[in-house]
Amino acid sequence: MGLLLMAEKKKIIVVEDECDFRESLVEYLTLAGFDVTGTASALEFYQSIAQQQFPLVILDIGLPDQSGLVLAEYIRKNTDMRIVMLTAQSSLDSKITAYRSGADLYLIKPIDFAELTASLNSILGRLETSYSITRELIHNEQEASPPKLTQWVLLRKDCTLFTPNGDKTTLTSKEFDLLDKLALTPNTLVERQTLLKTLDYDNDDLGNRALDALIHRLRRKKKELDFRIPIKTFHGSGYSFLAPIIVK
Repeated sequence: MGLLLMAEKKKIIVVEDECDFRESLVEYLTLAGFDVTGTASALEFYQSIAQQQFPLVILDIGLPDQSGLVLAEYIRKNTDMRIVMLTAQSSLDSKITAYRSGADLYLIKPIDFAELTASLNSILGRLETSYSITRELIHNEQEASPPKLTQWVLLRKDCTLFTPNGDKTTLTSKEFDLLDKLALTPNTLVERQTLLKTLDYDNDDLGNRALDALIHRLRRKKKELDFRIPIKTFHGSGYSFLAPIIVK
């Protein structure tokens, strides 16, 4: 997807097959000031995004025609949409799987609509700033011989990482939180226990697996960035970001 217009920043698409819950959610969010489209299946979702752009999707995992996890992977790989995932599954394994699929936020049913609304405003507030920053970058690219970045840049407002040559990748909330913590002290070991606490993971086997999965996802971004994110592993101890990086 291309850039979202500022007027569209509060547009949301809901993918939920339970009719009563979907209608209640759409009604509540509409009254809260969002422009909401409700869909009951993955097929309806694909049809909707072919016609218009949405900055954010609220996605149920248990859809009738396709797993919400598969749909989340498609969204993450092919769009700039933020993903709020809804599920009745509360296990840590389920959360890890959801975040690995691309979720920015994982909420357990039954959800509090007021809490959901606050979360949506927080996420979309980042996109508002993202629009201004990206528009400025595009303007610079249109100028002759635009200056190149000389170091990594991590933008807080829109969870975006820029490489030293100006390429960018959008991060999930957990990916951003991890890099943000490492960026506070570049070239310095950050212990696993500190990172687990930052990410709100338990210091157990499942929590450590979730942390390792995040690191693996960040390293795989080399395919889209042509740059390996310079994270060094200190086996059994923690991780370090081995390059100059600015956090804005």
